[in-house]
Amino acid sequence: MVEKNGIIDRILAGETAVFEQLVTDYQRLVNHVVFRMIPDDHDRPDICQDIFMRVYRNLGNFRADARLSTWIARIAYNRCLDYLGRKKISVTAEPLEEAARFIAGNEPRPDEQAVGQNRREVLEQAIGQLPVQYRMIITLYHLDEMSYEEIGKIMKLPIGTVKSYLFRARRQLKETLEARYLREEL
Repeated sequence: MVEKNGIIDRILAGETAVFEQLVTDYQRLVNHVVFRMIPDDHDRPDICQDIFMRVYRNLGNFRADARLSTWIARIAYNRCLDYLGRKKISVTAEPLEEAARFIAGNEPRPDEQAVGQNRREVLEQAIGQLPVQYRMIITLYHLDEMSYEEIGKIMKLPIGTVKSYLFRARRQLKETLEARYLREEL
């Protein structure tokens, strides 16, 4: 990750390479937020680009009392809520499309790769069936390893609500996966 000490000043001073590095470092986080919330594949890249434009324009307003990742995720979350509001898609609506595949790693053997790909697809499909807020919390907590406090700041939710939603999301995910595998075994 980019060192936070002085990077904002360097970016504001016109060092474009530093901003490019910031984009590289936080692109995965922004993708997690956008791909979990936005159902339209065609709009996702534009929204991601718009988020980084907003980050750039608002860097002067960043307060060091929060982590930079939390601040960027909050901008991404708000931008996605704006999109959903304009498209009249409810945040607690029925499940949206399956999320994009963005898990990368070392190249396993072909048989391991096939099994791993199948597990990822099943898991991502199950996560994609969760309500948007549950998807976001699962993604931020487990994939981006954010704390309850950070997630609460991003989503403007009390910590207790974040914990409750995470518990409910896990329970719903477990029930979905168990139901699917029990049906397949019959």
